[in-house]
Amino acid sequence: MNRTMSRREALRNLALGAGTLLVAGAAGAAATEAAKPAAAGGPLPHVTPADPTAMALAYHDSAATVDATKFPTYKPEQKCTTCLQLTGKAGDPWRPCNLFPGKLVNADGWCKVWVKKA
Repeated sequence: MNRTMSRREALRNLALGAGTLLVAGAAGAAATEAAKPAAAGGPLPHVTPADPTAMALAYHDSAATVDATKFPTYKPEQKCTTCLQLTGKAGDPWRPCNLFPGKLVNADGWCKVWVKKA
């Protein structure tokens, strides 16, 4: 079954393919824009313990509330301020964390993937 395609069919298919790529590109750009931090729109939201990622990582707003019997790797000196994942300006009470993109964590917080800052 070898059928040749007419010029009209070829041009129509080319136009449909180009339109599909444009729509997909626009949708991807919109998703990327929505994922960006709110630079001019105000401060980033704070991570809450009810956040699904926070729950998976056992995030606590305050390291003082961590139950060492439930989290045996926890040590009292471990806080977000001493973690490698925390970024932002030193001294700020809420700062960005690589584990929670687009949100801020409490600098006195803790989660189970704490890694000592060099």
